[in-house]
Order: sequence, then structure tokens, then C-alpha cells
Amino acid sequence: MKKNIYSIVLTDNVIRAVDAEAYRLGTNRSNLINQILAEHLSCVTPEMQMRNIFDAAEILLHGEMLMVQQNSPSVLMLRTALQYKYRPTVNYKVELEREPKEYMGRLKVQIRTQNMALVNCFNQFFEVISTAEESLFAAFGIRGYKSTVTRDCFTRLLINNPQLNEEKKGAVIGEYLNMLNKAVRNYFSAPDDLQFAISAYSADFAAFINENII
Repeated sequence: MKKNIYSIVLTDNVIRAVDAEAYRLGTNRSNLINQILAEHLSCVTPEMQMRNIFDAAEILLHGEMLMVQQNSPSVLMLRTALQYKYRPTVNYKVELEREPKEYMGRLKVQIRTQNMALVNCFNQFFEVISTAEESLFAAFGIRGYKSTVTRDCFTRLLINNPQLNEEKKGAVIGEYLNMLNKAVRNYFSAPDDLQFAISAYSADFAAFINENII
């Protein structure tokens, strides 16, 4: 949504309260005032749209992964523990665009461990996942898939489908995260059988993108 600059006059005590609340929420003065006025006047803001998407995603994710508190309305953070020695955790971070075009945001999956052998397993797994997803998108005639695997982090752009409403977008994100988290857990429960984990995920992902684009 387009933004313009306007001058308003506020009392010092109101500004102090606004700044304190903006700091608590991890935003700035202008964004907070905009949100307060939008809610009061029943206007829809990008922040409200992103919150609706995450609310729908969280319904599907409830009980599957631990929600991590975030102040930013554009970020959803989750965490899962692996059934593996050293008890490593994997973090999932969804960042949405305020004004989505081809992509509605990005997903980052990162493992938290100092064990390099475990990091190498993580990287190997997601390199194969990335290749499998890209191949399946191509088979379905879907363009725009982009992902990278760096040290201990998998990053993937989330394709935007403007025909979906916010609730459906959230449900698609939640379904995809549950499917991916299931594959991660299955792999790390038996890391020597990478092919089995990828085959199972590929079957699930093919069924998923037959109905959903993300």
C-alpha cells in the first residue's frame, strides 16, 4: 500500500506512550500510529493481512512445533527438537512481504548445533530436498522456484498465488511446514537412509503441489 507523509500534532505524553509501545512491539512510531488508526477506523493494513495469514498457519502447526514469540507482524518463528544425539534444534522462520508480488515471502530453515558432522547431514539433506522440489515444480509446469543451501541454513522463496485469500495462504504455509518438518524428523531419526526420506517427501510434496503453489 502506498504511503505518504503527513504532519500531525500530538502531546508529549502521547508520543512517549506511542514510542514505548512501538519499542515493545519491535516497530516504529509511524507504523504503530498507522495500525492504531487503521484498527479504530476498520481499515485493512498489510500488518493485518500478514497476521491473518499467520493465524491460519498456526492453527495447522499447533502441537507440531514450538511457537517462538516474535514482535514483528511479518515474521513467524517455530522450533522443533530432533530425536538425535546432542538434541539439536531446527528453527523455521517465515518472513512475509508487506506488498507481495511474485513471492509472498521467504522461508529459512536453520539447524542449531556446533557439531559439524550434523551440519553436513543437514546441508546434504536440504540440497537433495531443493533439487527434488525444483524438479517437481518443473514437472507440474510451475516456474519461479528459488532456493539456496548455505552453511546450516536452507532458504526458499514462497511463491505468491494472488487468487488465494489470506486464510488459504496461511493454511498452505502451515501444511507445507508440517510436511517439511515431518521429513526433517524422519531423516534425522535414520540419517543413513537419505534415499528413503527423500522418496517419502517427494511423494508427499507431489501430492501437495498438485493442489497448492507455494
